[in-house]
Amino acid sequence: MTGMIARLALAAAIFAALAATPARAADAAVKISNFTFDPPQLTVKAGTTVTWTNDDDIPHTVVSPPSIRSKPLDSEDKFSFTFTTPGTYKYFCSLHPHMTGTIVVEAATGDNAPK
Repeated sequence: MTGMIARLALAAAIFAALAATPARAADAAVKISNFTFDPPQLTVKAGTTVTWTNDDDIPHTVVSPPSIRSKPLDSEDKFSFTFTTPGTYKYFCSLHPHMTGTIVVEAATGDNAPK
């Protein structure tokens, strides 16, 4: 009986430690394909890292002045940016300006707030 109580106490302690661990904001992905950003609009929480992957056969960029500017991304290249400030970020490909997208960053709340 004592061993069972000890195991239950250990399980409760582990559960409490896991519950107290702050959750990390989820990562998100945007694919570049057929001269489009997919999805064209993405809503994330502050602290989320968005990764763009170029699935086209030609280079593309991700630009949102003044803070976001990727190098030209060749096929299968990736570019990541972590959004820390809430707001709406419109971006485009500087090589093909008709390619546009939007990232909407909402304030992080509760467990996903950056520490």
